[in-house]
Amino acid sequence: MSELQKSFAKAKLGKLPPEVPMFHPMDIPEEHHEEDGSSASSVSSTGTLMPSPTRNLFARRSSAQSMQSLSWTDFFSQELFLPEEIDGIQITHHVYLTPPLESGPLFVMHHGAGSSGLSFATCAEELRKLLPKAGVLSLDARSHGRTTLALTSKPLNLESSSTGAASQGKVDGKIELDLSLDTLSRDLVFVVRETQARMGWENLPDIVLVGHSLGGAVITDVAKKGELGSKLLAYAVLDVVEGSAMDALQSMENYLSTRPTRFPSLTSGIEWHTRSRTIRNHTSARVSVPSLIYEETEPTDPSRPWVWRTNLAATKPFWENWFIGLSRKFLDARGGKLLLLAGTDRLDKELIIGQMQGKYQLQVFPESGHFIQEDQPSKTAQVLADFYRRNDRSALVLPPKVGDLQAAAAMKKGAGVLEKGHTK
Repeated sequence: MSELQKSFAKAKLGKLPPEVPMFHPMDIPEEHHEEDGSSASSVSSTGTLMPSPTRNLFARRSSAQSMQSLSWTDFFSQELFLPEEIDGIQITHHVYLTPPLESGPLFVMHHGAGSSGLSFATCAEELRKLLPKAGVLSLDARSHGRTTLALTSKPLNLESSSTGAASQGKVDGKIELDLSLDTLSRDLVFVVRETQARMGWENLPDIVLVGHSLGGAVITDVAKKGELGSKLLAYAVLDVVEGSAMDALQSMENYLSTRPTRFPSLTSGIEWHTRSRTIRNHTSARVSVPSLIYEETEPTDPSRPWVWRTNLAATKPFWENWFIGLSRKFLDARGGKLLLLAGTDRLDKELIIGQMQGKYQLQVFPESGHFIQEDQPSKTAQVLADFYRRNDRSALVLPPKVGDLQAAAAMKKGAGVLEKGHTK
């Protein structure tokens, strides 16, 4: 899960400053290592949040390129607001969408905890270059991004509700946070079906589920339950396995106490993510980070009015529920299987045995941090495109039946006999 898994590294990692200094936008140019993975602070597998203690996180740069935010419209063709009323709550699911063309597949992306659908923005753009007919649907999970919750007595305005308070359901009363695996899985299936209805698709396209961290647990659960039926071709899990996820929970609270709680500006929030190597690709950070923080209207600290949109500490009751049984479900669910990791040291026993038995495809990007799809969008897209092609049923060329071969041989033999008769 986006923020949760960043504490996975085994090495002793240096602590970040509790707060970040102010930056003027003109003082924060972009470095030229968008997909650089050579940092000595890189630790394998699921996570490199903390940089090396010797790294000067907030040194000013000398070049003049900008770290200003990028719009989602540069990466997706449209956004959808999908309202639903359930158990006295109105939830408005928000998704980013580029519809598939003709018979192209639909890649359905689910981000990790604390992140948003824009975590897949740069990867989606690269994927469309490789598969021009493919569609991409990337959702904001409940209490994340622009997905909002409200009591049904006074529903939210669908198009304008994007504040952090609304996204956490703090509107006209307190709504109990529910980020259980069952709830998130149900939400994902609802979003897919409702998108089908909104877009007027007679049938669902062939679907490839892609989940990062917590999202990997969600899409695996959906695949195991079989709720998308035969339309689910395959599923890909990015940088999370059960064993390492459970181990990381022990240090999660300590991590949350060390990261900044506020930022002086949106630009400084983007800057923190790149300086700390949380996200190693500046283009990815410029499009995804703006959906992770928001500006308070009445900040308790006016000098640092930007705060996290999702309260990760409040998700603690669900942490174990997300990952228990993940490895077994991943191996048992129907469909093609891909596990994409930043290192192999986190494979647990079940996954090691499954890999030896050829039950799934394993791909490792040792040069990447935890946010594989953001750090290495081009390489991730290439792996996903190849993965789809291997599982594309429409591309299968079945061998002819034995009976058809025999009939063809008999016809050929008969034609030869007739030809000889005519020549005489």
